[in-house]
Amino acid sequence: MAQENQDIKRYFADTTTDDPIVNHPQVQKILNVCRAMSLWPMTFGLACCAIEMMSFGMARFDSARYGAEVFRPSPRQSDLIIVAGTINRKMAPLLVRLYEQTPAPKWVIAMGNCAISGGPFVYKNQYGVVEGADQIIPVDVYLPGCPPRPEALLEGLFQIQKKITGRRWWPQPEEAQKSDKW
Repeated sequence: MAQENQDIKRYFADTTTDDPIVNHPQVQKILNVCRAMSLWPMTFGLACCAIEMMSFGMARFDSARYGAEVFRPSPRQSDLIIVAGTINRKMAPLLVRLYEQTPAPKWVIAMGNCAISGGPFVYKNQYGVVEGADQIIPVDVYLPGCPPRPEALLEGLFQIQKKITGRRWWPQPEEAQKSDKW
């Protein structure tokens, strides 16, 4: 199993997109803003975190306001994978396949303790649970919690947007602004 994980990590070490033939920084900035404001997440709910991911798209939290409206059932139509829940060894090759089928540029959010580290299912000599999505695919943002609230997923979306464009587009909550001053 350790050899499989090393082979997978070696494979994903070189999955960056190529530089454009003609590089125009201002055009690239505009494209990055367009990418950040029109993310299409793929539905990949594996466990209880998927319920929170579903509420992320409902009226109360309304991810459409922030540019992630259309949840896509196909990896070929999405650019953001939200891994929500426990990844079993049986599901790991399927997750890798979905990641490979997603067109570049692509981003990954690991949602919940199970997707980050295996959660409460990790114990000595266990063999059925992958101890974190980053063992098999590269992860951009980690959302801890069991399960994390939809607000945390919104914050994860903001972090992905910041990673794409280099700046935060939405204001910080007042509590976070106060704690940043200390």
